[in-house]
Amino acid sequence: MKKLLSIFIVLILAGCKSDKKNDQENSATEKTALHNPEVQESFSRGAKIYNNFCATCHLSNGEGIENAFPPIAGSDWLTDKRTETIRAVKHGLKGPIEVNGIEYNSLMPAMGLSDQEVTDVLNYIFYAWDNNVEDPATLEEVKSVKE
Repeated sequence: MKKLLSIFIVLILAGCKSDKKNDQENSATEKTALHNPEVQESFSRGAKIYNNFCATCHLSNGEGIENAFPPIAGSDWLTDKRTETIRAVKHGLKGPIEVNGIEYNSLMPAMGLSDQEVTDVLNYIFYAWDNNVEDPATLEEVKSVKE
């Protein structure tokens, strides 16, 4: 019954959203939510966190700002450097990194997010914008990553 209710809610939400960003979110939610309601809830919470804390630099579409802030959409950093990604979201990032063959050297301050909030925003960025990270972030995984 819970699974049927989750599917029904996803279908209702998908019908209510029509702009490109929301279409991308719906597409991403369908990738994980129908298989794991906990990841769906985390993804939804993460979307709000992303828009409040991350979109200023990385933009609402995840494309980043050329020569300043790296893209998250289609980022090889997410798929190739999982622990570093978690550490950056949890503790901030300073120093040069390479994303999709381009070097970035901006400061990303720690946002002061709780481990649960870090987990949620990671699940959002892992599955939004056609990113397709294989495994969702877990709270235990985030807690294990130290500065």
